[in-house]
This record gives sequence, C-alpha cells and structure tokens, in this order.
Amino acid sequence: MSDLWVCRLGSVEYRAAAELQHALRARRQADEIPDVLLLLEHPPVYTQGRRSAPGELPMGEVWYRSQGIDVVATDRGGKVTYHGPGQLVGYPILRTTDVLEHLRTLEGAIVAALADEGIAARGRVEDGPDYTGVWVGERKIASLGVHLSRGVTTHGFAVNVENDLQPFEWIVPCGLDHVRMTSVTAEAGERRTLDCFSRRVGHRVAEAFGRRQRLVTPHRLDVGEPVTV
Repeated sequence: MSDLWVCRLGSVEYRAAAELQHALRARRQADEIPDVLLLLEHPPVYTQGRRSAPGELPMGEVWYRSQGIDVVATDRGGKVTYHGPGQLVGYPILRTTDVLEHLRTLEGAIVAALADEGIAARGRVEDGPDYTGVWVGERKIASLGVHLSRGVTTHGFAVNVENDLQPFEWIVPCGLDHVRMTSVTAEAGERRTLDCFSRRVGHRVAEAFGRRQRLVTPHRLDVGEPVTV
C-alpha cells in the first residue's frame, strides 16, 4: 500500500495555497513525492470556478471586498463558493486517470467522516453534475471542484464545520438558486471543532483511495513554508 502524505497547515491565504498546490503538483508529476493531501482553512474568500457566471456574485466584487471577503478566479471545475475560518478545505494532489471517479471517491470519504460524527450524508450523482458535493437531506454541507493536469489533481473539497454560513446567503452558491447550506456544528446541534474533524477526514480520504496515511510537516514537502494567517 502506497503512502498518502497528509499535511495540516492551519490558516493559509488562498493565493498562497494555490501556489503551494502548483509546486506540489510539479513534484508529483516528476514522481519526487507520493500523493499528498493538504488540510487547511482560508481567510474569507469567494472563489469562482471555470463554469461561474456573473450573476452568482449579485452584489458585485467591490461590495464583497468592502465586507472583508476577497474574490478570486480559479482554474477548478464548478462555480462560485465561499471559504472562511472554521471551514475545512482539503487539496488532494493525487495521480488519477478518471476525474469523475476521483470526485465520487472524495464524496464517499466525506460521507464516511460525517457518519463518524453521527451525521447521515450522501452524494447526489443521480441529480447531475450541478449537485456534485455532499448533502444532508436537501442541505449542502460540502462542495467539490478539481483540476487535472498531466494526470495529477489540484483543488478539492470544502466542508462546513464551524464556519459562519451567512456569506453563502450573499451569493448563488455553486450556481444553485435557493440552495441551503449547513455545517457539521449545525447538524450535530453542538459545536464540533475543525481540528477534530480534520483528523477524521484525513483518515477517511486515505482509506477511500487505498492509501496509508502518513502525517508530515510543511518542511517535509520541501516547497517552502506557506504563509499562515
């Protein structure tokens, strides 16, 4: 069984995390490192996927930035979503030949981690690509979007754990009108911490991909220390 390096980074600015992913992707493509999973959180930011439409940010970028929320265009799939403190973001830098299978595997890992918290969740593959992600009933708890380059993935997933859900109300999240977002804390009825849930997710992602989890420090990645905030 091959290793999955799992690295917990704390809070990292979105653009710095993107640069880190690109550096790790190049090293993975060169087979200098095994598959890697970065687990972190971001300061408030809206990210736009390749399929994003202007109407998904109805207030306009100037207004969002006046609220202290950055806006960044990305090369991942999907549409607009929100990241912020208390939300677990995972970036798997993995070799794959099938993006759809990769997404379904991530969904399954998140469903398993939520089950560990006593929360019954599901993917909605039967409802089409707009419903990619993880749902609790009709409420969305996790968003997914990836990019594949020369057989290696970047971007990944975001699970609402103990974050403020209000910023989702100011956009059209994932391009779905009237979608209701939820979190681990909201579904559990009591506070659940990001640190504890990230450990569950690291274990479940490694298990889902048939890898052996190996916890590593940022220094072990040998791409420089990301700037934490």
